[in-house]
Amino acid sequence: MNKLNFLPFLLLFVVAAQAQSIKHVSNFSAYQQFYNPALTGNEGSVAKSFYRNQWTGFEDAPKTIFFSAEMDAADFSKSVDKRKNFQFRDSGTGYQGAKHAFGLTALQDRFGPARETQLQLNYGTGVRLSEKLSLRWGGALTYHNYRVDGSSLVVDEESDPRYQDLYGQDARSSKADLNLGIALASGNYYLGYAMQDVTRGHFNFNGDTFSKELYTRKHVVQAGFRTDLTDQFGMIVNGLYQYDQQVKSTTEAQVKLVYQNMVWLGGGYRNELAYNLAAGVNFSQLRISYAYESPIQEARSIQKSTNEIGLSYTFRPATQTRTGSYSVSFW
Repeated sequence: MNKLNFLPFLLLFVVAAQAQSIKHVSNFSAYQQFYNPALTGNEGSVAKSFYRNQWTGFEDAPKTIFFSAEMDAADFSKSVDKRKNFQFRDSGTGYQGAKHAFGLTALQDRFGPARETQLQLNYGTGVRLSEKLSLRWGGALTYHNYRVDGSSLVVDEESDPRYQDLYGQDARSSKADLNLGIALASGNYYLGYAMQDVTRGHFNFNGDTFSKELYTRKHVVQAGFRTDLTDQFGMIVNGLYQYDQQVKSTTEAQVKLVYQNMVWLGGGYRNELAYNLAAGVNFSQLRISYAYESPIQEARSIQKSTNEIGLSYTFRPATQTRTGSYSVSFW
């Protein structure tokens, strides 16, 4: 399919979705810093990526590639006493989070004639409230670039004024913005709030402003809890709530059952859009995950499933304190 002829449905969906930058990720709990800069370094120094193929088998369907890297400064300093730096990662005594953490994320999303690129530079820090609890905050500088290839569009009425600025042209829009976040974090739970695109696209670089009117401030709430059920089994529960004036609210939840901190199975739900089944395996510091997502209700008009594959590498593994036990050490 070289040209798309199912407008205005596709065009309106693409432009709105890209301008909002609300990304659906089945295993969202693994990418905390993407949603909230305060949680940068919450799992230590780690590199992560995922590939998401939405509506598999549907030509020109959405495809997302994501990469992130987080660095706990203490992990790379030989002179730092890690226990005194309140970031010593130990499931038995409680993890306090990095005192100084830096992060980078990059995302590319493709959907038909639309392309989006996101870059994000994060910083997170915090103070110790108790032996096992930290208050964290952080910020991120973001850059978004949107492109719509108008030469790939076929509309019913070429004279329609809604598409005059797009049809047959290469429309682009770029902006910089700011994300801010705050969170409570411990070894077994976290709770965070973030505000994304604080300036609502105020710093727009390009002359093409086809999507500027759709830029809006977004609000994100995250929460997670993990616990050991027995010496062999553990459980992880995560939730994500996103809201803005255009897309309104989206709520997601995911539950994982973990065996020996090595293999896990899980299931998730996104309100009125999809449910998913997921699984993962940990090989020492390397983690691999897979999720299968099926649309429901409002999203069922396109009866195609979604596949998502994730990779993660932790530069310093969590320690264990109880002989013969397997405390859950990931989200």
